[in-house]
Amino acid sequence: MEWTVAIAGLGAIGLEVARLLDAGVEGLRLVAASARDEAKAAENLRGFRDPPRLVPIEALADEAAIVVECAPAAVFERVAVPAVAKGRIFVPASVGALLPRMHLVEEARRSGGRIIVPTGALLGLDAVRAAAEGPVESVTIETRKPPRGLEGAPYLAERGLDMGAVAEDMLVFKGNALEAARGFPANVNVAAALALAGIGPERTTVEIWAIPGLARNTHTIRVEAGAARFTMMIEGVPSEANPRTGKLTPLSIIACLRGLVSTLKVGS
Repeated sequence: MEWTVAIAGLGAIGLEVARLLDAGVEGLRLVAASARDEAKAAENLRGFRDPPRLVPIEALADEAAIVVECAPAAVFERVAVPAVAKGRIFVPASVGALLPRMHLVEEARRSGGRIIVPTGALLGLDAVRAAAEGPVESVTIETRKPPRGLEGAPYLAERGLDMGAVAEDMLVFKGNALEAARGFPANVNVAAALALAGIGPERTTVEIWAIPGLARNTHTIRVEAGAARFTMMIEGVPSEANPRTGKLTPLSIIACLRGLVSTLKVGS
């Protein structure tokens, strides 16, 4: 059986996901995509073996069984709502945008759709999910990024914080994952996935640091649970095209999609 895939957004994440699908993933076929700049998208797709059709963002759910969201968080609902309403498998890269819209889970239950969150740059997700089947005291994530990787966040704009002026390590935010998702929609997808896998967005503590000179986006996760205590750290290489995200993200989406169709799936 072959599953059809549509991608919303052909930026740093979406274009790489498209390239990997076009190169060949057994059981998956890329059939459609949407992009803000269709002329640029057409040029980027020129070397593909089987280029996807470019369609309006709201029409993606009409084209494929799986809709992958790789677009700016501002257009999240334009991708998610039709996909969920039509009972598609919806795979969001902007997981932070899902947290304030958990009603979509109920919509998917009614429509027969599914929302599958990829791991992204989060390590140890299986351990977090397993621990959350029992009592969990606390889950904390500390995210450290170069100041440029935080630019444009609404939380910073509201407080007049200029990341270009940061000269030393600076704690720019501390709160729960839901608050972080509202203030940093392009920066907290790892924290959002952690919250959904674990004890929920209101109980998951998030710290965001701006670190001048930092070469890699770093996430440190600490879990205190009845079954285990563990600390994990990952250093992701930022994307050259978009320093707000990392090179691991599109690979994680491909791994997620492959898991939907693989005969052997490793991990819970």
